Amino acid sequence: MPTVAFVMFDGFYSMALAAQPVFEFTNVELGESYYQTLNVSDGGGPVRASSGLTVLTEPIGDRIFDTVVFVGGNPAATEPPAGVLAYVRRSAATARRTASICTGAFVLAEAGLLDGRRATTHWHYAHDLRTRYPSVTVDDDRIFIVDGPVWTSAGMTAGIDLALALVEKDLGAKVARAVARNLVVYHWRSGGQSQHSALLELEPKSDRIQSALTYAKQKLAEPLSVEQLADVARLSPRQFSRAFRAETGQSPAKAVERLRLEAARLMLEESRHTIDHIAGVTGFSDPRRMREAFVRIFGQPPQAFRRNARVVTGGT
Repeated sequence: MPTVAFVMFDGFYSMALAAQPVFEFTNVELGESYYQTLNVSDGGGPVRASSGLTVLTEPIGDRIFDTVVFVGGNPAATEPPAGVLAYVRRSAATARRTASICTGAFVLAEAGLLDGRRATTHWHYAHDLRTRYPSVTVDDDRIFIVDGPVWTSAGMTAGIDLALALVEKDLGAKVARAVARNLVVYHWRSGGQSQHSALLELEPKSDRIQSALTYAKQKLAEPLSVEQLADVARLSPRQFSRAFRAETGQSPAKAVERLRLEAARLMLEESRHTIDHIAGVTGFSDPRRMREAFVRIFGQPPQAFRRNARVVTGGT
């Protein structure tokens, strides 16, 4: 039975524990206790999260686990105990896999486990991780990264994506998809996907502009003129353009381009569709225009994103 140990200490971010039901519902899907999940800490006993939640843990001791997951807290205010750092080094030699969720990457980096490796963490802390540990290659635009036996994830719900990927590695995509459905995970993200969402970053303030953006995201293959979007928002084209720029800081055309780029990037990273096909279904008139938009916004052509996604996920 593979054991999955979540290593925590006072001040950890409790959201990391959202990954645990992935293993619980894998057992439900299989109809047997395939995984055993444990909460452990340096000395055992109650461990208090930054939110105030208290979790009862077992002492790490000399036990050997199949997969060890390290969680973290605010790296500016919370230091992992020396015993946890020592365990990172010790378990790396005995566990099949070592993982971190969110700022747990700081724990692995402090112990030296990420030296010379690629890793990710919550985008908010990526600059700090890169500055404090220059020997780590930090990619702050990935949901999770697999570098050999070391897995690191971005923040918050990205831990769920990492856990689903661990299950897929062990039991196949069919089981992982079934677990995702049981957890009501709307979209299971691959490791290569960006942490950032164009729709969220635009942050429209009114329902009218939000509805127009949602419509645009669902109809990317269409021309999506200002008149068409204004009709969805029930405004005149002039009123719509003025309100759109006031709420998002961008013109409708620029915002639609961002949505198209995000959709195209996701398809490049997660599918085997040709670039011609992706350009067509995301609303770019031809691959050349899509390439020009990628280079202008991202500084790289579409092919680079496809290659990078395969490296990040280890070819899986």
